[in-house]
Amino acid sequence: MRLPRRFLALHTAPVRRASFVPACSKTDANSLQLLQDFVSRASRLFVISGAGLSTESGIPDYRSEGVGLYARTDRRPMQHAEFVRSAKSRQRYWARNFVGWPQFSSHQPNSAHQVLQQWEQRGKLHWLVTQNVDALHSKAGQKRLTELHGCAHRVMCLGCGAISAREELQTRFVALNPDWSVQTGGVAPDGDVFIEDEQVLNFRVPSCENCGGILKPEVTFFGDTVNKATVQFVHDRLRESDAVLVVGSSLQVYSGYRFLLAAGDRKMSVAIVNIGSTRADHLAKLKVRGRCGEVLSIIQSL
Repeated sequence: MRLPRRFLALHTAPVRRASFVPACSKTDANSLQLLQDFVSRASRLFVISGAGLSTESGIPDYRSEGVGLYARTDRRPMQHAEFVRSAKSRQRYWARNFVGWPQFSSHQPNSAHQVLQQWEQRGKLHWLVTQNVDALHSKAGQKRLTELHGCAHRVMCLGCGAISAREELQTRFVALNPDWSVQTGGVAPDGDVFIEDEQVLNFRVPSCENCGGILKPEVTFFGDTVNKATVQFVHDRLRESDAVLVVGSSLQVYSGYRFLLAAGDRKMSVAIVNIGSTRADHLAKLKVRGRCGEVLSIIQSL
């Protein structure tokens, strides 16, 4: 559901779309040719994507130098334990998420998402694992996809496990808070926005319609762990693949880095496309520094 223009004008201040892509130099032609050769040789490519892919669609990340959330603010993401134990923390989280949702949900795939989807159509890409929760790969039409950390476009009940669409919850928020208004700051990587704590005191949060339980985005918050069945499924897809390409991830979080360790154990060829350094640079046969969309578009045309 799109919020009515009248509602948006009343409840949110205009947010200027900023650039969250860190500065980088032009990628050299030799690296591009080597990457094109790497992709050409692969017949069952396993791809891991991260926040560096989505920054080019206007969604900030946490760690990028100068433009990431950690560099720009002292804010830190919601911790799983805090969300579960504290009703006030859930109220604060959902109030901010409610205000940020119209902008966050409007972001669209960029050229990197589109190239990866085309590789899937051609049978080049065997499986794609994304650490992002923004649904941009799904919007691009990717089917052979695992959203490792879940998706912010889905909501789950911690009581009965029911899954529902985040858009449906937005409708319930509007009904419960018809007169609530707030001025906001910038947006965070998970759709959260910056609101002063005193502004959320009167915000009402609905419960699960099935059991009355606590509602939470169907995403892996910091401090939580990825479902073991999901991890095993991804390992199985990796085992079926013949090369690994990392796109736009620093791999600082172990949930993604573990698959590079497994690829290293299997002596698989690894290539990385990322502006900054990554945790797995020492495991890569090839490292290409550059913007994901530009790099993938160029090698697609070579």
